[in-house]
Amino acid sequence: MSAKRSSINRPPTPDVDRDRENQEPTLQEIINIKMIESGEKERLKELLRERLIECGWRDEMKSLCRAYTRKKGRNNVTVDDLVHVITPKGRASVPDPVKAELLQRIRSFLASTAT
Repeated sequence: MSAKRSSINRPPTPDVDRDRENQEPTLQEIINIKMIESGEKERLKELLRERLIECGWRDEMKSLCRAYTRKKGRNNVTVDDLVHVITPKGRASVPDPVKAELLQRIRSFLASTAT
């Protein structure tokens, strides 16, 4: 038979969401909301997807995933492993013209909503 331990009395954990409700949204949050409401965020995601396929970035990421899977063994790799390994390489290898085009589209969206 094991003896039961009495529970430790701790103060309740502060509710982060409740504290957050009283604060004003940040500029980044406001922009994100406006982009979602207008549908611009989805259009930008689709544009990014198209550009990355056109420049071969997607195929490059697929081959990196396949190489990693072959190296570690098919049964020894999880999706989380792949995400952890590939994400830094993927972010670093997005071509500058693609980044510039997206940045320009975001700037023009902000300019059109600010007026």
